[in-house]
Amino acid sequence: MWEIYEHRRVEKQLDVVPIDILKRYEKWKDIVGIAGPQALRRIKGFHDEVLRGEWKGFRSSRLNFQYRVIYKVEKSKVMVQVVHVSPHDYRRK
Repeated sequence: MWEIYEHRRVEKQLDVVPIDILKRYEKWKDIVGIAGPQALRRIKGFHDEVLRGEWKGFRSSRLNFQYRVIYKVEKSKVMVQVVHVSPHDYRRK
């Protein structure tokens, strides 16, 4: 079982996303919590990928064509830290 920690700003970001994105995010959390982030790579719809540049060390998964969840895997703690859920804009906030 993987632990998922959400940054405090994620709750605010989720308040304004469409309901279908919120449902997809909950499904994403279920998959990661049970099978770990490596399971996302087997599901083509999430297009899980490593980020570069300012987001080096983070990963991104698609929730739909526009929305992404950006997260970091902490292997020593066996946890996933969600830092950002928003429309496709990888600039740091």
